[in-house]
Amino acid sequence: MGEAAAKYLAALGATVVLGARRADKIEKLSKQINDIGGKSLAIAVDVTKREQVKQFVDSAVEHFGRVDVIVNNAGIMPLSPIDRLNVDEWDTMIDVNIKGVLNGIAAVLPYMKQQKSGQIINTSSVAGHKIFGGSAVYSATKFAVRALSEGLRMEVKPYNIRTTIVCPGAVKTELLDHITEVDIQKANQDYVGTVGISPDSFARVVAFAISQPDDVDINEVIFRPTAQEL
Repeated sequence: MGEAAAKYLAALGATVVLGARRADKIEKLSKQINDIGGKSLAIAVDVTKREQVKQFVDSAVEHFGRVDVIVNNAGIMPLSPIDRLNVDEWDTMIDVNIKGVLNGIAAVLPYMKQQKSGQIINTSSVAGHKIFGGSAVYSATKFAVRALSEGLRMEVKPYNIRTTIVCPGAVKTELLDHITEVDIQKANQDYVGTVGISPDSFARVVAFAISQPDDVDINEVIFRPTAQEL
């Protein structure tokens, strides 16, 4: 979804700074964007490392002078029933899905407060509204993203900062590759394979939220495939 958003926003004229652990992938994406006339920069970053996220945002500002929008989109989804006690996976989900978002917020907030403008977009999920089999811990992290985002929304009004929560439903991404429980993975792959939609759907929602006039704050968007019942 991050890749689709970067391409879509760049095509609309945005300067995009790409951050992810896999430097080879984001460098390739950055080259693709630049080769067709866009403007982008790739910086390797692990969102669980607070200092790396700060350096990522600092580098963006050094190169381009300001930061207008951050999309906190990094996430993992190793679904499993709680009684299987995949405790290490729980910890990793908390580190990436919750602390990663907090690290992104902490990195951009000083700049946005100083600018008196900016937008913080946090990716939650339909699972941040509903629980389904094997999703308890994952859903807990996505509920947390919504709570953090709403608290942030209330607190940054004096600085003219906008906040948006994006809650995707079944989107065809590599997220299901993180599921280590074979039965849970197969069930979800079968479901998403049947009803899932393209990551471009996420890109369009992000662009819609960003494109609003400065006095309009799109606080939360839930979107699903038309065929999705859950």
